[in-house]
Amino acid sequence: MKIAFIGLGVMGFPMAGHLARVGHEVRVFNRSPAKAIRWAEAYGGRAAANVAEAAAGCDLVALCVGNDDDVRGVVPQALEAMANGGVIVDHTTTSATVAQEMAALARADGCWFVDAPVSGGQAGAEAGQLTVMAGGDADAMARVEPVLAAYAKAVKRIGEAGSGQLAKMVNQIAIAGVVQGLAEAVHFAKRAGVDPTLVYDAISKGAAQSWQMDNRWATMVEGRFDFGFAVDWMRKDLGLVLDEAAANGARLEMTALVDGYYAEVQAMGGARWDTSSLAARLEKPQ
Repeated sequence: MKIAFIGLGVMGFPMAGHLARVGHEVRVFNRSPAKAIRWAEAYGGRAAANVAEAAAGCDLVALCVGNDDDVRGVVPQALEAMANGGVIVDHTTTSATVAQEMAALARADGCWFVDAPVSGGQAGAEAGQLTVMAGGDADAMARVEPVLAAYAKAVKRIGEAGSGQLAKMVNQIAIAGVVQGLAEAVHFAKRAGVDPTLVYDAISKGAAQSWQMDNRWATMVEGRFDFGFAVDWMRKDLGLVLDEAAANGARLEMTALVDGYYAEVQAMGGARWDTSSLAARLEKPQ
């Protein structure tokens, strides 16, 4: 399939690479041209000079950009250039509103738009083991799901346009609470004078077990916070969550608290630390 991939950050770069590895004809565009050239050298695809050149004649255009405004800027350019009846798959985490807007725009242009945010972080992208939560037309999903298998271990259509983004918000709410609980658990173990490694061995096979515990307990203990998904991006995501909650009446007291804790991490200089850096906030002298 002819595919364009727009946005080659820590997620998009390996995701586009997996598409090339399984044999798709992939053209890429990134706002920093050097990164697109580096991708083309690594995977054998082609670096385009702009969105339209990347999307020209493509059956599928995948996006993994920064925010709502980025998506609003890219999608019209892609629609103008891509094949009629093609599908745009947006892996950016955005508001549900922008997903619905872009789906309507695509329909008016004879194409389809699927909002398909992912979970699994940089490690999941590199390993091709992401989880995709999707919203959009069922027929469009059926067309793109085999393609997404190049970098996803699971793809689930939640419902119509915007549903994938709402599911991603649920995901981020759950992660925020788990990471804060884990940070407090590590902090408490240290203050109580018990060996955190032995505590992990004791509790990680029981009800406290989680992906975050298995992958971040030891690094929290060591004070290492360089594992991909940055605090700045988590705050962007939680802002979307809290805006949606204000509109639908959901009570998200814990999520609002954790968003505030991440603001404190940013003030500590941790804007680019990963989300487990909530532990650093607790270790900061009072």
